[in-house]
Amino acid sequence: MESPSAPARRGRVPWQGLLLAVSLLTFWSPPTTAQLTLELMPPSAAEGKDVLFLAHNLPEDLAGYAWFKGGRVDSTRQIASYRIDTQVNNPGPTYSGRETIYPNGSLLVQRVTLEDTGYYTLQAIKTHFHNEEVTGQLRVYPELPKPNITSNNSNPVEHKDPVVFTCEPEIQDTTYLWLINSQSIQNSSKLEQSKDNRTLTILYVTRNDIGPYECESRNPVSASRSDPLYLNVSYGPESPTISPSDTLYRPGANLSLSCHAASNPPALYSWLINGRLKQSTQKVTIPNITVNNSGSYTCLVHNSVTRLNRTAVRTITVFDEDSAQPTPGLSDGAIAGIVIGVLAGIALIVSLVYFLHIRKTGGYDGLSLVLLSPGLTAMLGRGKETPLCLWACICSSSF
Repeated sequence: MESPSAPARRGRVPWQGLLLAVSLLTFWSPPTTAQLTLELMPPSAAEGKDVLFLAHNLPEDLAGYAWFKGGRVDSTRQIASYRIDTQVNNPGPTYSGRETIYPNGSLLVQRVTLEDTGYYTLQAIKTHFHNEEVTGQLRVYPELPKPNITSNNSNPVEHKDPVVFTCEPEIQDTTYLWLINSQSIQNSSKLEQSKDNRTLTILYVTRNDIGPYECESRNPVSASRSDPLYLNVSYGPESPTISPSDTLYRPGANLSLSCHAASNPPALYSWLINGRLKQSTQKVTIPNITVNNSGSYTCLVHNSVTRLNRTAVRTITVFDEDSAQPTPGLSDGAIAGIVIGVLAGIALIVSLVYFLHIRKTGGYDGLSLVLLSPGLTAMLGRGKETPLCLWACICSSSF
């Protein structure tokens, strides 16, 4: 058996420290009515570490101790025994070479393994009275390895595919937690977890669900977190936009139209000009355009994963400078000039009618007075106005 004075191993709880606790308890005298109990130090044992079963409230008149693997006294399951008078440990059938019984009845188990998990029974052997027994439980937990996330679909389509994440490996007595964007997941109608939390399901994904996703495994002695996992969510294309927004061009200008649509993976672009396929690029350029380049320019976008298509149309007009062009509205001065011109024409016609009538009849009749405005009747009645005066009077009376 190993000597209590053997050096501690690196990376483990020094059993000399545990021995100090044992020595202190050796000088402790409990009340005679106290019941024999065990305390495990530390309460949760990590695989590969040392643990100590501390015995409390030992009875008086002790001859020695015996430790057994299991929940009862069974000679076939004895680990070791200790005689107080000789201070000698005697190994039993289940002794592994890692167990030591101290003078106060405590049991040290070094470098515990998962197989050491179970019940341990201490028998306090008295000299003259009935022996006392007490049982304690040891639970050994592994140092958890770094987990990893597996997914049934790392390239889902938006609003179509569910995604199931699984935290690996599966380890007994381990708690699993999920994090999205480094935050604990919140209650959501689109998220479901298994009873042991080892799987996380997204019932339907959107482009905002790319992640990162992480899983964390925990037990009483350790915790470990996975590397982040990202989703590649396919979506789109959305309705495309064509730029620039210009629709009128002069002959000789350079026409350059660009099409863009939100899409993952990036959309495939094609251009139709007046219904004919021109080229499969995101941008169409025609230098030195003519009126023959007028027409409808259609951008067709396609997503090869979602298999969706979208289109946008821009009507381009190239106007000939020698043909009628859209003109701006007439100014007030131009309108006034047109009105004056029209009135001048009317005055000229009236003057001709007047002189022709005078030469033929030598006087005025009712017709000439009817043709003239009321404001001119008095002047014509005097018979002294010249044709120039007549034109001026007509214009004057019209304003």
